[in-house]
Amino acid sequence: MKIYTSENCGELIRQSVAEDEKVAAVVRAIVKDVRENGDKALFSYEEKFDFTPLTAESVRVSEREFAEAYAKVDPALLESLRRAKARILAYHERDGKAGSSETDETGRTTGYVLRPVERAGIYVPGGTAPLFSSVCMGILPAKAAGVKHIYMATPAKEGKISPATLVAAKECGAEAVFKMGGAQAIAAFSYGTESVPSVDVIAGPGNIYVTLAKKEVYGKVGIDMLAGPSEILIIADGSADVEYVAADMLSQAEHDKRSRAIVLTDDSAFAGKLATEVARQCALLPRREIAEAALENGGGIVLVGSMEEAAEIADRIAPEHLEIYTAEPETLLPLIHNAGAVFLGGYTPEPVGDYFAGPDHILPTGGTARFFQVLNRDTFLRKMSVIRYSSEALKADGADIVRLAENEGLYAHANAVRLRMKK
Repeated sequence: MKIYTSENCGELIRQSVAEDEKVAAVVRAIVKDVRENGDKALFSYEEKFDFTPLTAESVRVSEREFAEAYAKVDPALLESLRRAKARILAYHERDGKAGSSETDETGRTTGYVLRPVERAGIYVPGGTAPLFSSVCMGILPAKAAGVKHIYMATPAKEGKISPATLVAAKECGAEAVFKMGGAQAIAAFSYGTESVPSVDVIAGPGNIYVTLAKKEVYGKVGIDMLAGPSEILIIADGSADVEYVAADMLSQAEHDKRSRAIVLTDDSAFAGKLATEVARQCALLPRREIAEAALENGGGIVLVGSMEEAAEIADRIAPEHLEIYTAEPETLLPLIHNAGAVFLGGYTPEPVGDYFAGPDHILPTGGTARFFQVLNRDTFLRKMSVIRYSSEALKADGADIVRLAENEGLYAHANAVRLRMKK
């Protein structure tokens, strides 16, 4: 594990959402093909990439397949899943439902109402682990928003989807689950095919093909964010438990060889102990090879001059997950403006947010927390403004409106107001 200083850590903390022009060209071709050829193109790509021959009937997970999945899932896991579902759904349901309106003394009413989109497509990645927790985190905010039709897509390697993933989809209320992944899944949800409905919003993380496909179709549909590999940044002082911090770094490093795990600390002795502890714990992991590659490519410990400097660097990085593991973590929170999710204190490891706490774990990565936010009910809601004027209100504002319209050369606009002012 490399130890840097704040002066030489530039390459480590520099990041962006990956964009490869060769991959982007492939994605554009796939999206175009599915848009023009529907099921034929979709099924061709699924057979090519996931080795799954599909038909109009088999692309949608059947009730028999759901029943088989329930039979295979450990009852204890099912109970944990149901408790997590209840916690997550309760969080999103209390996340501000009402619209707002105000009427002044002249009868001028302005405000907004919230309306859910009608159809949402939730993408759940396949990858190297069955991320059934992402099923809950994608579907439940849409459910809390009141979305009428919630569909899910996930890759089916050789026709198989993890039983836990299917059970989670059924428990959370997906109307249908489709065996499709990658850019072709995003295209199918965007334009619709003979077997797959089009949607209004697509949400959920994926690989670079999924991310670039979402970028390609944005405008035809809404998207949640452009996400990349998982990442964690930890601000730790000498009071932090070295064993805990090492474990938290590895909790993200084991996701993917391109994951990032960085610690900022003002304690050089702590940094040395941490490097040793990370190596010790990593050697014991079942996914050791993945974690080692992630730490080699995107891991490190940065020595800073103060906790304030650590907060400033963290804000520049704008990480997906930010843990503040210091003696007084709340004092640093006001200095943080850019992060997907913040975890305060030694008993709040990042996995509590992944599985159970309530807030979503689908978060912006690659520095995009500067302008994207955590997946939530608002992802699936539209804010629709509502205006009502009385005769008195229009007369009070009319002269200004007419003047503004005429000075823009829009005389019909002005006339629509002037006519009413005469009555």
